[in-house]
Amino acid sequence: MRRRLINSTLAVVLVVIAVFGVSLVIVETRTITNSAQESVESEALRLVGIVESQVQEHEPIDADALADRLDPGRYARIQVPGRPEVRLGTPIEGGVIRGSAPGSQGETVTVEVPRSTVTREVGRTLAVVGAVALLAVVAAVLLAVRQANRLASPLTDLAETAERLGSGDPRPRHRRYGVPELDRVADVLDASNERIGRMLTAERRLAADASHQLRTPLTALSMRLEEITVTEDLATVREEASIALTQVERLTDVVERLLTNSRDPRTGSAVVFDLDEVVKQQLEEWRPAYRSAGRAMVSSGKPGLRAVGTPGAVAQVLAALVENSLMHGGGTVALRTRVTGNQAVIEVTDEGPGVPADLGARIFERAISGRNSTGIGLAVARDLAEADGGRLELLQAHPPVFALFLSRTAPDRTEPEKTVR
Repeated sequence: MRRRLINSTLAVVLVVIAVFGVSLVIVETRTITNSAQESVESEALRLVGIVESQVQEHEPIDADALADRLDPGRYARIQVPGRPEVRLGTPIEGGVIRGSAPGSQGETVTVEVPRSTVTREVGRTLAVVGAVALLAVVAAVLLAVRQANRLASPLTDLAETAERLGSGDPRPRHRRYGVPELDRVADVLDASNERIGRMLTAERRLAADASHQLRTPLTALSMRLEEITVTEDLATVREEASIALTQVERLTDVVERLLTNSRDPRTGSAVVFDLDEVVKQQLEEWRPAYRSAGRAMVSSGKPGLRAVGTPGAVAQVLAALVENSLMHGGGTVALRTRVTGNQAVIEVTDEGPGVPADLGARIFERAISGRNSTGIGLAVARDLAEADGGRLELLQAHPPVFALFLSRTAPDRTEPEKTVR
């Protein structure tokens, strides 16, 4: 592209120089020739005036005096009727430019100048025109190179940006080139980079969330199946199988929820549901794991609370908190329900060391973890809570108290608090 731009610019300049240069040379040649012709005619007219005055006074023609008045390098012939011809200067060989002037007494003065004088003037003019043309060509080449670089370099840069985008690097470069059309292309590429970057981030986030969120129900399902394999009591097998089927349904709900959140994290199917059912479900699913760890799970608080949200999402949030307590906490884990204002609250606490002081509120950020874990669980839990219009907060660091706040409806009945173990 650079070569084409330089060649095209240079071709245009050469055409312009050829047209105007030739025209200028022709005009200047005619002007120099006419000027030389006018000069010799003027010289002849001046000399004829002198000769005419001498003839009228019947004086002899003074050749020496007339030769002094003749410009150097010129040749003149003076013809007076009845007198011999007078010649001034050295005769000129070769081409000449001749000018004559007649007098009133019949005398004639002819002045000649070598045509080489005109040729030299034309040569000097050609040299000047050639020098100007050469300067114009050099300037045109420099300008063409500059313009070619100004246009080709941005295109090369844009091609590199597109190549980076195709190789999986969607970072926008935010470079502009001062050319509206190229800047428009850069704007479109940067916007595409940002969109693709967001899509790749969403895909990676979905993969990480799916890996983390599916691990918990699969672990719980594995525990139930182990319970079935080690028991011979038919009633126990049926009970464990029923719970396992419920966990499979939850697993399906987790997948659907993850896919929904990957498209729009604010999209939900909030309904009015019973918090006791969700809490009971979590107790049934996690108690085997806690028993294996030599720990206990309890629930307490205000029964019969109803909240607005997605039961599956709320269950995933609680599962993340319970699993977090199992991995990082200690002692008994307690799930407590209560009411504050127009919100239903589910608190999850344990007797462990709590949240490190250097984490604090950052505990909900992705990749933030107090131990060797993924740091995804609490971040996903907060996203799920906010998708239903609720919020997940750390109320206390030592001992740890996490609280899930949900909008609620008026409870169907009022009963005293009770503890379920």
